[in-house]
Amino acid sequence: MGGRPRDERITDAVLHSTRELLGEVGYHGLTVEALAARAETTKTAIRRRWPSLKHVVIAAMTHDDLLRATPDTGCTHCDLLVLVEELRLSMDDVMLGKILPALLLDLADDEDLKRRFLGSFWKPRRERADRVLERAVARGELRADLDFALAQDLAAGAVVYRFLFEHAELDRAMSERIVEYVMQGIGDVGPSPSPLCTATRT
Repeated sequence: MGGRPRDERITDAVLHSTRELLGEVGYHGLTVEALAARAETTKTAIRRRWPSLKHVVIAAMTHDDLLRATPDTGCTHCDLLVLVEELRLSMDDVMLGKILPALLLDLADDEDLKRRFLGSFWKPRRERADRVLERAVARGELRADLDFALAQDLAAGAVVYRFLFEHAELDRAMSERIVEYVMQGIGDVGPSPSPLCTATRT
């Protein structure tokens, strides 16, 4: 016989309570005791579902993103802008930007947590972007040999970098410029280095 069926109401209550508490006490202030009390369950029930409190946070981050649709306006620039804006706005959200600096430290020290974060949180976002890029290539709007991963990193990396270091403005106008640069390229010398470039000479 199988084990007792898992009560999804408890799972949903814990994930909802995680979001609430992160907004109130922050990443480092979250405890299993407080989470169990808020979700009206037990610490045992939480530990039965997730190997650590950090894994609960990752699960809560993923929960709402699973419902996001892939933008499909017929305009590559518009679709990419939707994705970049989603990421930029999420930097003000308690489930990403508000905990990202602290979470990054834990990801660096825990390979399993890092795999779960990349697999459950970032992978669905990148798959949505892949679909946008695939349609754009099929329409002939982007180069056929496009490196999808690099194109995404160029767009998302600019948002995350500006968020983490706060060295420059991060607003909707910036999202527009990011998409423009990714679409058009930041140089006009083509795919090969300029003859004046000494960086590749030995």
